[in-house]
Amino acid sequence: MRFIHAADIHLDSPLRGLGSYDDMPVDTLRSATRAAFTRLVEEAIALEVDFVVIAGDLYDGDWKDHNTGIYFARQMGRLRNAGIPVYVLHGNHDAESVMTRRLTLPDTVHVFRAGKPTTFVLSQLKVALHGQSFSHAAVTDNLAAGYPDPLPGHFNIGVLHTALEGYAEHAHYAPCTLEQLHARGYQYWALGHVHEYCVFPGTVPVVFPGNLQGRHIREQGARGAVLVTVQDGVVESIERLEVDVLRWHRLQVDLNGCDAWSSVVSRIRSGLEALLAAQAHDRPCVLRISLEGETALHGELVGRAAPLRAEVQAVMAALAGERLWLEKVQVGTRAPQRADGPAADADDLAVMLAEAAADPTWHASLRDGLQPMFDRAPYELGRQAPVLDAVRNGDFEALLSDAAASVLRRLERAGKEA
Repeated sequence: MRFIHAADIHLDSPLRGLGSYDDMPVDTLRSATRAAFTRLVEEAIALEVDFVVIAGDLYDGDWKDHNTGIYFARQMGRLRNAGIPVYVLHGNHDAESVMTRRLTLPDTVHVFRAGKPTTFVLSQLKVALHGQSFSHAAVTDNLAAGYPDPLPGHFNIGVLHTALEGYAEHAHYAPCTLEQLHARGYQYWALGHVHEYCVFPGTVPVVFPGNLQGRHIREQGARGAVLVTVQDGVVESIERLEVDVLRWHRLQVDLNGCDAWSSVVSRIRSGLEALLAAQAHDRPCVLRISLEGETALHGELVGRAAPLRAEVQAVMAALAGERLWLEKVQVGTRAPQRADGPAADADDLAVMLAEAAADPTWHASLRDGLQPMFDRAPYELGRQAPVLDAVRNGDFEALLSDAAASVLRRLERAGKEA
């Protein structure tokens, strides 16, 4: 017997904050959760599995329209035609209280009830699946404690959406301990909610397959489901099925000792080449590049954010075409230690101005503070000093970037004179 265990699919999960990056493959990212699920269905059909288990958060919340449900129904129809039933449990993101839209699904799709545990028995396979869906988003009761006793003579699978004790970074839903699950008497626990892949040690496999597709930089690396093979009532193997269509990575680049812009670009290029060599797959990658170390170019790196991003994009395009995409260049470098003086003060000021240029909260407070002056200034004055019109319209980013660049030029001249 073989089955697929998946969870946290988050179909049509909305993208946040990516629209501001013109070079990001937004359309690819927007369709990634569907593309990954389509690949999962194709794997299930090709492997001729006996059934599929989805352990919560199939959806990311109520649908924007019915297209999400229609897409899912179509994929379930493909599995039905292949003779593969599906067992779905709803978690915090697709709880009964969250979902208001529903569509009729094929009769081979079975949903665990929310009011109390449900048991589905597959008589021919001698399998019993036990599970309970969430009735509302924030379930804080230990649902596993109410699951039924194992069905004798059957391979018992517990399906549960839970944070499991010890995962503090995830919302503490349906809490329980590993010991409680082991003691339940089941032969396999199909968990969901935690987005990282994990198989816990013990005589009974307790498994988080992780989410199907990474959606942002906090979900890095390979993503997918698991293929479970059972022989004579015992789990023989648990294999990862990597069905994600793109991946997120953080690349750390050490700029320690760099004293020229060309050196910075060279080290970034070397880091990208090493990353590409280490990736055996041909999936596109979205990168966050973190620059670290002590360098005399710290102030320049902060103050010249736009040219730096463009330089990195050019290197990525030359090395990998559309296989690499840039999410962000994060400057975490530091200036070399030196005695206090005018040059050091100017360097600090350049960094502060550059950071302020990208801070919308600071823009708002600056505008509010200057508004009384604008109210008293004659309209004609704006025509004579365009900078006033720019500030009046809230265009601080360009002005502050210019100020940072000016400080950097003064700093450079001061360094040469010294």
